[in-house]
Amino acid sequence: MKARHTSRHTSRRTLRRTSRRRLPVSVSVVALLLAVAALPLSAQEQTLADARASSGTLVIAPPAQLYLTYIRPTTKVKVRNYLFDAFGPHPIGVAALVGAINLADKSPPEWRQGMAGYGERFASNLAIGAVNTTTRYALAQAFHEDTLYYRCECRGLLPRFNHALISTLTGRHGADGHRAFSFAALVAPYAGNFTAIYGWYPGRYGAKDAFRMGNYSLLEYAASNVAFEFLYRGPHSWLSRAHLNNRHGAIEADPVP
Repeated sequence: MKARHTSRHTSRRTLRRTSRRRLPVSVSVVALLLAVAALPLSAQEQTLADARASSGTLVIAPPAQLYLTYIRPTTKVKVRNYLFDAFGPHPIGVAALVGAINLADKSPPEWRQGMAGYGERFASNLAIGAVNTTTRYALAQAFHEDTLYYRCECRGLLPRFNHALISTLTGRHGADGHRAFSFAALVAPYAGNFTAIYGWYPGRYGAKDAFRMGNYSLLEYAASNVAFEFLYRGPHSWLSRAHLNNRHGAIEADPVP
């Protein structure tokens, strides 16, 4: 009994040390994404805003392709995208992959191993993703934000990569669709993880663990934006059918010649 108590005490001390080591990395991840989101709008968006504000005529700034109008997504489009984001093949695939990794790492160690343990971890990850997605769409609706992903209308590897990262913590606002910081995009990655920690995770987990897991969810969301930006292959591709097309089902204006 004494040996078992000593082993359990040592395990808890190891977990606390690991959490302390990971926390600075987690804070750095959030700080980096916030810094990227605070960057100025891309050149083509600046030019489009200046053109609208001056005389109503469009100023062409090659090599970017500009679109004259922003069309806010309808309720039908948002509901369709919500259902896919929360319960479609993408969240199911992510939950299956992360569940396998958690099973191999025995995380949490209190949960079972084998198929029963994998089922617990898969269901937990799927539930976390669903809560994250529900929070993002609900807050976006409450704050009148459009947090759907819109592919960059610019060219070049670095501008498109920056656009994908900036989109992680920003959204479209107003009738003109100007980009601004999104409270929904910031809060959503942490909602599901805090729900899991205080809902069904073992009691030794706390707020630091929820914050760390939320940072991983935020990184996953940023990575998915990068994938959506560079893997899109036209309106009939799988990504398009997975609602990841440029306007997410809204009518797209013709590009400037």
